[in-house]
Formats: sequence, C-alpha cells, structure tokens
Amino acid sequence: MELEAIPGVGAKTAAALHELDDPVATVESGDVAAIARAPGVNEARAARIARGAIRRRHDDDGRVLATDRAREVYRSAIDLLRERTVTDYAAKRLETFYPSESTSRIAEAQAFVEGAMEREPDPAVHEALAGVKPLIDPPTVRVRDRCLATADAEALARAESAVPELSVETVENARDISELARSYATVIVLDESFAGLDVEGDVHVRPDALDKPAETVPERLLAFFAANRERLEAAAAVHETANLSPAADLDRLRDALARLDDDGTVVGDGELERLTAAVDDLDAAVSTAESVADDRLREAIRERDVTIEGTDFLSLVEQGARVDSLLDRELADEYDAAMARAREHLADALRLEPEEAELADRVFGDDPSFPVEHDESAVSRLRTELAAARDRRAARLKAELASDLGDLREPVEELVRDALELDVELAIARFARDFDCVMPEVVDSDGDGSPGPSGFRIVGGRSSLLDVDFENVEPIDYAVSGATLLSGVNSGGKTSTLDLVALVVVLAQMGMPVPAESATVERFEEIHYYAKSQGTLDAGAFEATLRDFGDLVEGADGRLVLVDELESITEPGASAKIIAGILEALDEQDATAVFVSHLAREIRDAADFEVAVDGIEAAGLVDGELRVNRSPRKGHLARSTPELIVEKLAGDRDTDFYGDLLEKF
Repeated sequence: MELEAIPGVGAKTAAALHELDDPVATVESGDVAAIARAPGVNEARAARIARGAIRRRHDDDGRVLATDRAREVYRSAIDLLRERTVTDYAAKRLETFYPSESTSRIAEAQAFVEGAMEREPDPAVHEALAGVKPLIDPPTVRVRDRCLATADAEALARAESAVPELSVETVENARDISELARSYATVIVLDESFAGLDVEGDVHVRPDALDKPAETVPERLLAFFAANRERLEAAAAVHETANLSPAADLDRLRDALARLDDDGTVVGDGELERLTAAVDDLDAAVSTAESVADDRLREAIRERDVTIEGTDFLSLVEQGARVDSLLDRELADEYDAAMARAREHLADALRLEPEEAELADRVFGDDPSFPVEHDESAVSRLRTELAAARDRRAARLKAELASDLGDLREPVEELVRDALELDVELAIARFARDFDCVMPEVVDSDGDGSPGPSGFRIVGGRSSLLDVDFENVEPIDYAVSGATLLSGVNSGGKTSTLDLVALVVVLAQMGMPVPAESATVERFEEIHYYAKSQGTLDAGAFEATLRDFGDLVEGADGRLVLVDELESITEPGASAKIIAGILEALDEQDATAVFVSHLAREIRDAADFEVAVDGIEAAGLVDGELRVNRSPRKGHLARSTPELIVEKLAGDRDTDFYGDLLEKF
C-alpha cells in the first residue's frame, strides 16, 4: 500500500511515517500509539491516519454522514464511548470507528465489538489502567567512551546514520587505530581488512557491528526501557489485575528493570559501584592519605630523641627548613612507616584490588619530604586505569543487560498495546452495559433477499442522548420502510424519536451496539438528518434549502432521510406542497425517510401517492399535562395538542361551542 494513497496523508506525513520500522504494517494495523511515534504525528493525527487506512483497506470511499446534524449525532455517540475510557490512547483509538457503508468494515468492527462486550468491567482494572501510556522513543543518547572506526567512506556514512549515538572516525592504518584506543575506552573497527589487528587497548574488529545495534550501542535499548519503566510496570499490573496472558515474561522484565537506573545506567553491580566510587573519590582519598602520613611523621618527630629538641625541630620543619636529609638520616624507618600507612589508607579507602594497589603505591614515593607530597603523574595514571576499568565493566554489564532485554523489546510493545486495547474494549463494554445495548443486525435490501428498501426496525429503543437519567427514558418501538410522515402532539417525543433512529443507525454502521432490545437496520450509503429550522427562512435561504433537497432526491436509493418540521421554513400551505413533492421523489427512489410534521393531513392530501403516516398519540391531558404513548403508532394520524385541549373542554363544559370546534378537526 502506498502511504500517500491513504486519505489525508500527503508527502510530508508519508515521509514522517517512513521513519517507523515497518510503516505500512504499522499504519494498516490501526495502532494509534505506534503511528503516533512517527516524527510530528500526534495521537489525534494518528487516529485520522488509521481511519484513512481502514477506509483504504475496505475500499470505503463513501461519506455516510451527509449533514451537520448527522455528524453531531456521531460526535455525541463517540463522546459517550470516550467518556468511558481511562487512557488518552483509548479515547483516540475510538475515533477509528466511523459509520461505514462497507459490509466488510462493518463486519470487522462488529467482530471486535462483540469480543469487547464479553469483557467484565472491573474497578481494579480501571484503576490499574490509569498508569498505562503508549511507549515513547527517548532522545538519542551520546556515548563518549566508545567509537566506530572505518577506512571506507560508504561505511562511514552508513555508520553515522545507523548509530548516531557514537562518534565515527576515519582511519587508514593500525597506527590511527592505536591513537584512537588512547582516546576512547573501546574502539570498534568496521573493516574486515583489519582482522587480526594487534594494538594496545580495547579494540574490536566487527564488520557486523551496524547489524547488531544492541551489542554495538546497548545504551539505545537501555534508554528505551529506562524511559518507559513506569509505563511497562503499569501495563504489567494491568495484565495481572485483569488476568490477561502477557506477551512478555513479567518476572524477567521486572528483574531486568531492577538492574536499570532511570538514566539508562546499570545498577546493582558491586564491582561497578566500587570502580565508580574509586574514580569519584580518588582526589579526596589521596589528600586524606597525605594527612595520615603527615600525622604519623609529626608523632614520630615529637617522640624522637635527636640533637635538637623535637619540638624545635618540628617548628623548623613547619617553617620550611630543608629536612629531607635529616628525615633520611634520623627518621628513615618512621618515614617508611608513614608512607606505608598512606598507601594502605589509599588502597583501603578506594577498595583497590591488588593490581590496582600496585599503581597506588607509586602515588607516594620513597624520597623523604614533609609535609608529604604525592606524585601527580601516578595519581593521573591510577585515575586513567580505574576509569578504563569502570568503563569496560559498565560496557560489559550494559551489553549483558541489553542482551537480556533485547528479546523483550517486541513483547513489551505488545504488552503495552494489549493493555491499551483492553481500555478500548472495556469502554465499549461499559457503554453497552450503561445503556442496555445489543448488537444490531445490519442488512442489505429487505434482509430476506426480496427487492426494495429495508429501512429500520427498533424494538425497545431508548435514546442515550436525552438530558435525563437513562433509567428514566421510556422505551419505544418503531419501524419504517419507505417514505413516512411522523405526526404527533407537541412535546410528544417526535424529535427524540428521530434522534434515536439516527443514533441507532449511526452506531450500527460503526459496528457498535445500540441502546435497544433488538434492532435491524439497512446498510445505508448516506444518512441525511435535517434538524428543525429556527424560523421562517428568507428568500435566499429558502432557495438554498430547496436546492439541497433537489440534490438529495437525485439517486436517493440507499439513503436514510430524517427531517424535523421542514414546514417551519415558509408558510404552512406552501410547506405542505413542498414536503409532499419531496416525499414523492423519495418514494420513487425507494429511499427510507421520516419527516416529522404538524401538517401531516395537508401533506397527505397534497401528495400524488399514498403517504404512510405514523403518529405519536397522546392518551389525553391529566392535570394539564400530556400523557403520551411514546412509540409511534403505525398508519395513524395523531391528534394535535390543540385538538386534545378542545376535546377536553368539550367534555368539561356544557356548551355547544367546544363541540362545534372539535368537529372542525
């Protein structure tokens, strides 16, 4: 699949997606988090890309939501689902579900949703999900104690691109490599022509180094795990709480993470800690060792029986008199003992190994002096050796840990993805439970193989869009096939019925469950929902509205048309004729349409075909309030509110006036 063939993906976005390891597979997977790891692509953008890829895969180029009100119903449905998510990922992932006209896409979404509805929402899992986030790629780590070396210009360019963490140096011969070995703790030579090279230092000839980044630059893998520690631990907790089968060995993962510090360094190794402390404490330990030796000599001088009083001798010494010959002649044994104590203190303070202690012995020479002075070149040599040992140890430990974590790299991706997808599934499960949903049947034609429109059939439907507690919503039954007028009293629920129909159809074609006891809907190519106008339109707006309906009735087969009180756009007499004409055209196209109108009688009289009329009937007025049967009654012209009021007055008053008025209805 060409990335630029995906709707909404241009050259710039395609270039960013190509930075992913497997861009085509990643985009086709619909994994919003993985797509969002492309440079400059946020999760909202990733959701749109994933949705575009789904459309492309199912050859789904249609736009089912054809009007603003239809799109508003969709947004309301998505919002109800998103409100039940925990993670930002799940909220964005739900955006990949959209009303589709593709049979294969609807079936694909339904399969996912049916599995999701089997999930049992658990408060403990809900709480555990709070810490789960998509994995991130940390910034490039610069490694300064290691370099790559090559004599080949092409290899140089490839190395700089493949391993930006390391410096890449140009060499021509063994001498160049030897010089690099004095500047870097480790040198990795890429050219096989240098095999068998024998130079001093930690030099490795590895022609395959670029193909094994975990060995060449283990810091990359360690930085990834360090940056994602909390996310991985949270995902592991979700799997355990929800009793999921994790893609990664959680004990092994936790053991590896325990050996890794937040900055990507290895922790818990006593030898590395010793060497690190020795390098850090070297100067302080040398200074303290000098003080130990000075104190030992002061004590010896004070107690020594020499030609001059010890106290006077000490005073002369501290005033800078030359005493090396006197120390050598009079205090040779004591000086040797002081040096031994200094060396012993230095070795103990730094916890030096025997071979390291030999270097430390050179820090304090045998030439007498007071106060004692150390050999700075020996200190520098000891520091260099300790630092090199530290770096080699750290590199080996990093390589070992990276080797342990290398096998976990792909499994932890799946571990986190499964936890995030669980949030998506649980949101759908909560939605289905909160609104007593069932999976609808989405059919073509009549659903029984016969020609003609199928329309929709809803049993026990309750709208989740109403501004009342859902348990207080009255269920309704309604089925329509063809062009139909819906009549009824004011505030009887006609608009709410249209909203319910739109919601059920939108959810059904998203592959989602619907708030009903059962539902069957035609797979509509387009949903046209026109909300009630806020008043009579001027001439220009009226003309534009007629143009919209003129375009609508052309090729209306496969469309659902919902219209709420179109008569309000102009005078009632003209409105009835216009609506009658629109219904005639829709009937000829075998479209499914529901027009809410208070002019049902006038429209029926003006139409050239037998218009189906349904009615939301009021049972009557009780204490000034309507009592309504919310389910539309098929083939029934419902009485209006004024008619009900006149009927009540005719029964209550002993006068012919109200009876005469009632007869006019």
